[in-house]
Amino acid sequence: MPTPPLRRAARVITLDEHDRVLLLRYDENGGFWATPGGSLEPDEDHHSAAVREVREELGVTAVAVGPELAVRSKDHLVGGQPVRQVERYFVARVHAGDIDPARASQPDEIRAWRWWTLEELLAGDQTVYPAGLGDLIAGYLRDGAPNRPLQLTS
Repeated sequence: MPTPPLRRAARVITLDEHDRVLLLRYDENGGFWATPGGSLEPDEDHHSAAVREVREELGVTAVAVGPELAVRSKDHLVGGQPVRQVERYFVARVHAGDIDPARASQPDEIRAWRWWTLEELLAGDQTVYPAGLGDLIAGYLRDGAPNRPLQLTS
């Protein structure tokens, strides 16, 4: 079976002033929560895509996207077509009051926005992508950014 076409993506682990993470709810595939982000536009780098996605999905006009924490590769369907999505995960700090879904220009089938504490995320009673996000955030809050992005498995 041939390798699906590559789809490059940038995702943003968005933390507020209380170390809560903002996740977005989607209904497809039985429903799940995920970090903001999406595919790169032609000739766009990952960092620029991360900034654009925060603006488009969260309505935040100015955000300082920080270091890259992780990378993940996943084969799945996009628009009914198989792709191999390679996601690079960056961290950004925002003030919770700056999030304004009413200003989002690309809501992309987002059904809900929710701030999660680390404890709620680690409790694991909801489907969250990527798997292990709580551990990734805990490590970042404890130790700072890794020297090299961590490889996530799913």
